[in-house]
Amino acid sequence: MERTYTIGDLIKRCKAGERKAQELLYKQFASKMLGVCMRFATDKMEAEDVLQNGFVKVFQKIADYRGEGSFEGWIRRIMVHSSIEHYRKHHKMMQVVDLEEASDEVSVNPLASAKLEADDLLMLIQRLAPGYRIVFNLYAIEGYSHREIAAIAGITEGASKSQLSRARAVLKEQITKMEGKKYGYAG
Repeated sequence: MERTYTIGDLIKRCKAGERKAQELLYKQFASKMLGVCMRFATDKMEAEDVLQNGFVKVFQKIADYRGEGSFEGWIRRIMVHSSIEHYRKHHKMMQVVDLEEASDEVSVNPLASAKLEADDLLMLIQRLAPGYRIVFNLYAIEGYSHREIAAIAGITEGASKSQLSRARAVLKEQITKMEGKKYGYAG
């Protein structure tokens, strides 16, 4: 029977470079962090690549973790930044649309979104244009401000707001179409 370690024990052992502790830490957080990477990636294979690169960074930077805040949150930030870095390396630059060109803020129909399955929503997010997907994830899911997103993505705050507005509009349209098909309505 394998010994059970606390997260604190695993962190200490990882800081000492122990491979077994790294493996156990990976197993502890990999599935949850894959979910983070999936929202930024276009498919599971790309998300798995980002996850692997993210964990390499986790183990390279683990000595920098000072125990302030949750360890899971620390790993999550690394995964988000790894996802954005992967995007910058492998995809064209984000399509930037200024706020003046964006349509009014759109809200999603709560009845339609309540009926959506989590996998359906993930699929719709993955289908967003890369710039929209990054801003939507950073703002709506990760909780970053438009100022922080602008700094991370190298765009203006107005462009961040615009990208979010457009992403919401696209998601609303796709949700409406999906719900219409599900219930036999033309869309």
